[in-house]
Amino acid sequence: MISIENVSQSYDAEVVVDNVSAQIGPGLTSIIGPNGAGKSTLLGLIARLQPLQSGRVSVGGLDVSSTPSKQLARTLAILRQENQVSLRLRVRDLVTFGRFPHTGGHPTSEDRAHVEAALERLDLTSLADRYLDQLSGGQRQRAFIAMVLAQDTDYVLLDEPLNNLDMKHSVAMMQLMRTLVDEDGKTVVVVMHDINFASSYSDSLLALKRGALVAHGSPEQIMDTDVLESVYDMRIPIHEVDGTRLGLYFGSPQGARIS
Repeated sequence: MISIENVSQSYDAEVVVDNVSAQIGPGLTSIIGPNGAGKSTLLGLIARLQPLQSGRVSVGGLDVSSTPSKQLARTLAILRQENQVSLRLRVRDLVTFGRFPHTGGHPTSEDRAHVEAALERLDLTSLADRYLDQLSGGQRQRAFIAMVLAQDTDYVLLDEPLNNLDMKHSVAMMQLMRTLVDEDGKTVVVVMHDINFASSYSDSLLALKRGALVAHGSPEQIMDTDVLESVYDMRIPIHEVDGTRLGLYFGSPQGARIS
């Protein structure tokens, strides 16, 4: 369980996360909302990428603010929206970094097995000895996600994991997230822009707008024209296809304007 209690965060007097409280249970939760809603900031606060200014976050019963870094890194792993490495690394070396909380830089045969399994899951085995700068954007994205999976934590946080992925690999990524939940028993929280991917694969949706929590519930509850209008300021017709509620936001006669 991830518990978020009265969390607020501001930058230069601008409120980015506004008194958010939520309980995120087991399963796959997608954080949705427009640009600037505070999605990435909230995810980063859960992972202690920056100190909390107010409120409290606990993950698996651990207070994020006070738990030792090594213990926290064995509990949760996070993929940031933008990932930069200053060294020229091969894919396998990058993924091996995911084992650092367990090994301290001295991987064992068990650690190497985790690395190889993560490479296989992300369809990177054939690219394992290539340098990151020799990969496409989508391949690099999968390499960073493999590093997160190699960390083998109970909680996995992914900020826009579908960045740079084509349709095939986007579907494969969402299916992998379901596998992490359904077969591996992990709790997965993702920041998503595509509400239809979120609806199709998530157990719950958490919607933010201007830093505030607007709605939190099942896809059936959130994928509603009135609810989505309160989040995105546009009317989104909803259609049900094979039991999944999908929003046809493209081509909407009342689409949003850029302002």
